[in-house]
Amino acid sequence: MSTQPRGPVDSSRIPRYAGPATFARLPRLDEVGSADVAVVGVPFDTGVSYRPGARFGGNAIREASRLLRPYNPAQDASPFALAQVADAGDVAANPFNINEAVETIEAAADDLLATGARLMTLGGDHTIALPLLRSMARKHGPVALLHFDAHLDTWDTYFGAEYTHGTPFRRAVEEGILDTEALSHVGTRGPLYGRQDLTDDEKMGFGIVTSADVMRRGVDEVTDQLRRRVGDRPLYISIDIDVLDPAHAPGTGTPEAGGLTSRELLEILRGLASCNLVSADVVEVAPAYDHAEITSVAASHTAYELTTIMSRQIAAGRGEAPRG
Repeated sequence: MSTQPRGPVDSSRIPRYAGPATFARLPRLDEVGSADVAVVGVPFDTGVSYRPGARFGGNAIREASRLLRPYNPAQDASPFALAQVADAGDVAANPFNINEAVETIEAAADDLLATGARLMTLGGDHTIALPLLRSMARKHGPVALLHFDAHLDTWDTYFGAEYTHGTPFRRAVEEGILDTEALSHVGTRGPLYGRQDLTDDEKMGFGIVTSADVMRRGVDEVTDQLRRRVGDRPLYISIDIDVLDPAHAPGTGTPEAGGLTSRELLEILRGLASCNLVSADVVEVAPAYDHAEITSVAASHTAYELTTIMSRQIAAGRGEAPRG
């Protein structure tokens, strides 16, 4: 993009709590015409198996993101000056028909990727990862996946349904859209239906870094392991906010005790800045179960770190130095 990116509203002139809640108070996509990174909401939660409400997650994240600032000291970069980041609004997915919704999300992702943008998607429940990965594979070929979650999300069906928030990554492996040499869950914990869950998951090619592994081994060692597993492959990162302990993310549909802290999650993501991040999502924020925006704030900062990584890489691809 030849012109200077248009950044957030100036909070020294317009209070943070005033005006429309786009992500980080950035311009809408229709205001700038095109974007390097498109932040898109998918207000869909028909695939949940327990507490509903993630359809309201995207807008809750946007509200919480009002406090984000233009310079990211942890990555020594000003992401909104390095690349044009814009809020692309929401995908209007049918809440009564999961199959149709999956098709709609996939088509919307295809359209945005066709413009050259990378996607920072705000869910919605984890069902939406499957259509997003289908679009990524069409553009990049099978992608590496780092899946941050309390759960495996590689189960076969729920009540005979193939498309739910607990099944997207089994479907993705079956469809050949993931690079099975570079798959990992991060932050998993809690009870399973049986040992076979782990056996099936391993057969699909997934490695597992549990939340206890992060605690015992530390962020730096875990991050180094993840970087080596991914290598230079096109990488998609999918983050279920329930990877965080309920103390850090109570507002989610299927909470599990013993999770990561928000600090651990953010530090792991920052350590992945050298990976080839092609797009990402943050899902399963259910604000009805939140308190004082705890979950939404954590999700907004998570999306901010991912956006910063993509913006830095886009600028580096143009031969530009980070602007601090």
